[in-house]
Amino acid sequence: MKLLNLMLALILALFSAVTFAQAININTASAEEMEKGVIGLGPTKAAAIVKYREAHGPFKSVNDLTKVTGIKDKALESLLADKRNQLTVGEAASPAMPAVPAKPAMPAVPATPAMPATPAVPAEPPKQ
Repeated sequence: MKLLNLMLALILALFSAVTFAQAININTASAEEMEKGVIGLGPTKAAAIVKYREAHGPFKSVNDLTKVTGIKDKALESLLADKRNQLTVGEAASPAMPAVPAKPAMPAVPATPAMPATPAVPAEPPKQ
């Protein structure tokens, strides 16, 4: 019974991994990300895509991948035919900038002065 439950859990995990696969933006993904995330794309073609993008700027559509050396129409069709490959083109990565302008630093609050110590009460002189 435990083996059956384990196998069922494994099957469900595999299906959910395919279902919830993230789309790969060919304008921002590294060669390693493309190689691991796009089924049928090896390290040579992934590196060629990044090299082309760096030399010619961002892709305008997924079909522009045919301009990359080594990727022909048939190769692109086979990449897109696999429904697990979710290739997108978004805006090219822009330089990192904070989304919200930083607030000016608040001036330091002066420390509250310490309370003076209570004066010591003189001890009574010893009685003789």
